[in-house]
Amino acid sequence: MARVTLYTRDACEHCARVRTQLAAAGDRIVEVNLSREPQAMTELLKLTAGRRVVPVVVRDGRIEVAPGGGTEF
Repeated sequence: MARVTLYTRDACEHCARVRTQLAAAGDRIVEVNLSREPQAMTELLKLTAGRRVVPVVVRDGRIEVAPGGGTEF
């Protein structure tokens, strides 16, 4: 079971889909919701090379930006 950090925003359908997939795979999810934690935006922008898009998945040092589609904001 991997520990995964998932960056999301409220009302993001892509985020909900990825969250469900990760949970079904048994991954331990640490969710960072940028709608509720705007101070995390700096870290998100570093991970995405300046793109304002979610979801972003960080697992075992790998960064996946908008896997399977994303929501720009």
